[in-house]
Amino acid sequence: MIDAPDIDEIEADAAALADDGIPAEALLRALVVVVDDEGDAGRLGPLMCELLEEGEYHVDATVTVSEDEVEIRNALNTAVIGGVDLVVSVGGVGVRARDVTPEATEPLLDRRLRGIEEALRASGLSAGATDGGLSRGMAGISGQTLVVNLADSRAAVRDGMATLIPLSHYIVDQISEF
Repeated sequence: MIDAPDIDEIEADAAALADDGIPAEALLRALVVVVDDEGDAGRLGPLMCELLEEGEYHVDATVTVSEDEVEIRNALNTAVIGGVDLVVSVGGVGVRARDVTPEATEPLLDRRLRGIEEALRASGLSAGATDGGLSRGMAGISGQTLVVNLADSRAAVRDGMATLIPLSHYIVDQISEF
């Protein structure tokens, strides 16, 4: 169920960005993992891409996986191995038995960023995105990649990305110095 990015599409996107006056090499790379068994969260892929592009990220791909710990971990790990700067998963961070995104994410993280996790929860609560505020989502660094889990409502995604984007630029800058 994983959609691999087409190299021709990536090159075309880079050329289009260059035409817009933004050199493709100046953009950070991101990948979106949508965790969804019911077909509901899939609607958030385009929103995530739009918000990431507004935040000066080039989205390599949007991958949809089922709420299965192994599938989620494989998708996140593929993004890390692929060298993206940021991978954001959407969904599977609640309290239901099938919400296993944090459990899939934790073993991949070299270092957790609990401040980011708490900032995302606090901003979710203050914005009225209950699922964002009560999320068990994780944030951390795996290799040279920032990995973040978000809840899967539009409000949680919009608010979470508004909080995450400025922080992510700082973190990516810091981890790329090594």
